[in-house]
Amino acid sequence: MLAGETQIRVRYAETDRMGLLHHANYLVYFEQARTDLLRDEGKTYKDLEDAGYLLVITKVEVKYKSPAYYDDLLTIRTTVTRTSPVRLEHKYEVFGPAGKLLAEGSSTLACVGRDGKIQAMPGWLADAK
Repeated sequence: MLAGETQIRVRYAETDRMGLLHHANYLVYFEQARTDLLRDEGKTYKDLEDAGYLLVITKVEVKYKSPAYYDDLLTIRTTVTRTSPVRLEHKYEVFGPAGKLLAEGSSTLACVGRDGKIQAMPGWLADAK
């Protein structure tokens, strides 16, 4: 399976009044981790979009286990768990200081063309397991 890790430090602007990472920012971090995983394969979202392949989120889930705080250095482990000719599924694990598991998540992306209709992904991406 295709997998990788991204490190992100929690910025002050991403926290709430309690100093906790705001729950919505986990989705932003997941997107960064997917982008980094693609870049590790020598590609970018820009490459895909320029070639007419757009990846849209059709489902996303997050299970929060423990909070992250301002200035924590987080590691997001991203794994491609399933591919099909038109869909790509990822699993995320967010680790905080001392390797503590803070959150788990998943996402499903579908490939569409500029017209918004489902289309097959490039072969190299559909085979990214």
